[in-house]
Formats: sequence, structure tokens, C-alpha cells
Amino acid sequence: MNRLAEHLCFVRANSPFYAELYKDVPADCDDLSLYPVVDQPAFWAANANAGKGVLTGPHENGLVFKSGGTSGNPKFSYFTAREWESFVAVSGRGFRHNGVRAGDRIANLFYAGELYASFLYVSDLIRSAGIGVCYPVGGHTPVATMASILHGLRINVIAGVPTTIMNLVAYLREHPEQRPDIDLILFGGETFYDDQVEAVQECFGTEIRVHSLLYASVDGGELGYFDAASCEKDEHRCFDESTIMEIVDEETGEVIDETDRVGRLLVTNLNRRLMPLVRYPVGDLAVWREPVNTPNRKFRLQGRSQEGARIGPATLYVQDVLKVLDDFRDQVRILNFQIVLSHDQQKDRAVLRVVPREPPQNPGQLARRIIERLYRERSLLEELIRGEKIHPLRLEWCTPGELAGNTRTGKTRHIVDDRRGGS
Repeated sequence: MNRLAEHLCFVRANSPFYAELYKDVPADCDDLSLYPVVDQPAFWAANANAGKGVLTGPHENGLVFKSGGTSGNPKFSYFTAREWESFVAVSGRGFRHNGVRAGDRIANLFYAGELYASFLYVSDLIRSAGIGVCYPVGGHTPVATMASILHGLRINVIAGVPTTIMNLVAYLREHPEQRPDIDLILFGGETFYDDQVEAVQECFGTEIRVHSLLYASVDGGELGYFDAASCEKDEHRCFDESTIMEIVDEETGEVIDETDRVGRLLVTNLNRRLMPLVRYPVGDLAVWREPVNTPNRKFRLQGRSQEGARIGPATLYVQDVLKVLDDFRDQVRILNFQIVLSHDQQKDRAVLRVVPREPPQNPGQLARRIIERLYRERSLLEELIRGEKIHPLRLEWCTPGELAGNTRTGKTRHIVDDRRGGS
């Protein structure tokens, strides 16, 4: 029995969620494309009770992390100790390809605490990679202290989310005497746009390199690594040793093998046994950049798919919006909605376009109340706005014809990403 077939057999036999999902798939089927794609809301609903609906057994060692969602309905990802070490080791091997050199001093500016994984993950993968020296500074460090540490310890590589990096750049504009000599910026968690790259170059010099640290998430695991020798912006290579990556048509679910055809990215992680991920939508669109059967095949990210809208380092899920709008159903009946994303003044902007059945009374007041409820449900958004890291959310009432649709099927797209110039 090959590795995939054995994994599918184990998952079906031990996870109640997957046993139900696969009830119509023959037990001896080893063709991954014949298995259903995971429905994210159903997956997380089954995982809500300490993971009992999804997990394949008791969680007796390891770690638990928060994986996004609203503050009222958080999602949790479960790792055994062995799975975490595997996640870190595989990621570390990928990290060795991204241009970091022996002796580089790497400041980890990702976030720790509140069950976030990124800070621990980045520190561990740098250690596992065996290249570069990690300085665990942390994203919550006050920016003045951060600048002092980077300058005083002669840091030359920064790793963090773009919002943290841009906050540091703004501070260094006012305090150029504290500017460290940075030659590489490794970002993750959100896109780095061209206007942000220009600001970084003005601060640190035009020779500075800016690219992805790694493509990974706490729910999806290791998804792709940036190879400095062969990858351009938004491109990554698959981790063949641990994952099976698929790109499928958003409407039909057809597996896409040809290059440069956009589809939804799915991951099957063969190392995750406690909380399995089989044909799990990672939330991004992508295209293949190399022919099928190319080892560690290269793909290019093409923006968010329809599961969630990435706004700075936060994600606003479609299910979050549906829940909040449903809370106001006694005041307005909603026919449809769309989240439109744009980027200006070095910050992301999100507009919630809502189609009511009938024009609401006091539309301006109601729009403010809906946005305020979204802030309460997704507190990170309000925190980012207070820190001037993203633009405030806005709600616009509109008609059905004003919503953008799929050009082929005519269906409304819940997320429209109009951002350009990502790195």
C-alpha cells in the first residue's frame, strides 16, 4: 500500500468527520481526485468540541494554536509533539533555499502569545534549518525598543509581517540614526506590495532583497518554500516530501494540471495524523508555473479564494460576515454581499458591499452598527485600525447588478481582490 493510500485508510478509520465525508467513496480508492474537497465551515464546526469530530484520537502531547476566525468562534489547530517537529524540520529544509546565509543575524518580529503560532514556528524553523542566527525580538515589542535592538545587535535580516515592518520603517524615517544595516527582509502572513517595497528601499537602500520567508499556515501546515534561485514574487515550490498540492477549478472542482490556469489551492498533508488535512482549501488561488511531474513543482499565488479575505495580517471569513448580517435580519433582509479589497497609502482597504431586499431605514446608522459588530467579532481588525496598519472598514448599500460576478458562470464572488503589485 502506498503512502497516500495508507494515509487515506487511517484517516477514514479514525476521524468521525472524514468517515462521514468519505461514506460514498470506495474503501480501496487511492485516487485522491475522487475524494470530496473539505468544506471549511463543516470542518471547523466538527472540530469545535476540542477537536473530537475531526481528530483521529486523544490529544495527549504537543501543542494547540489558534487558527483565525472570529473572537467569538475561534478555530484551534492541534499538533502532536512529533507532528510539530516534522512541521518545523520540513519547513527548515525549505528555508535553506531562500537566500539566508551562514552567520546572518535574523530578527524574528512575528507575534507570540494568545495561541498564535508564527513566532514559535519561525524561531523553531530557523533553528532546525541550521543556517543563520535567530534573535527572537517579537512583534509586540515597542517600535523604539525594536529599532534599538536591531541597531545595537547589528541585525541584517528582518522576518515579520509587512505591517510590523512598515511600522518600523515609519519610525526609522524619524530616527535615521537608529537605522540598522538590513540587506534582506523575509515576510509572511500577508502580501508585500510594490509601494511598501519602495518605502523599504528608501529606508534601507535599493539593493535590499524582499521576498517570502515561507508559505505556511497553522491550519494548512507547510505549503511551499521560496527558492531564491528560481522563484519570482508570489512563487513557491511544493514540499513533495510531506504534502500533495492540488489546484482545482473553483466552480467544477476539476483538477488543473496545465500551467497558468487559475484555480483554488488544496493541500493534503501526509504528516498530519492527529488533525488530518486531506484536500483542505488553504484559502488562496494559484497557478502552476511548471509542467506536471516536475519535482517540487512551482506555483504562483493569485490572491484569495472565496473562503476568506486577507486584510493586512487579519482574515475576515465569509462565514464571519454571514453571521453578523444574520444578527441584523430583523432590521434588514440581505440578498447578497461582497467584500472588495484594495490597497492604497501602503495599507489594505476593505469595503463590504451589501444588497438589501428593501432599502433599510437609517441606512447610515445601520451600516455603522454592522461594522461595529464586525469589529467586536473580529477584534484584531479594530486593533490594526487603531495602529493605523489598515484602513477602517466601510459598508456600502448597493443593487444586485453592482456586484462583480464570475465572468464564466455569472455567480457572485463574495471576495473581489483589486489589489495589484504584490511581492
